[in-house]
Amino acid sequence: MEKVMRMASGKGVVMFSKSTCCMCYAVKILFNELGVNLLVHELDHDPEGREMERAIMRMGYSTAVPAVFIAGKLVGSTNEVMALHLSGGLVPLIKPYRVMS
Repeated sequence: MEKVMRMASGKGVVMFSKSTCCMCYAVKILFNELGVNLLVHELDHDPEGREMERAIMRMGYSTAVPAVFIAGKLVGSTNEVMALHLSGGLVPLIKPYRVMS
């Protein structure tokens, strides 16, 4: 879990993903459309990916990906990110990390 937290706090908006996950793709598109410079860690391309996946699941989620962190804090998976966006709460959180206005 320490490695996940270290990687998550390395940049403003960080997502742990799998390259074949359609929900991960949807979240990537959302952040792209919002102008966020998203740092993505593809767990299926990392030799320690399975261990990181288990660590993310120990944080309380039934699925490990996508796992979105903003400013080092776990926001959640697809449902939490989309709900936050629909309620108007996502844009203020990502404002410091947007590359376009």
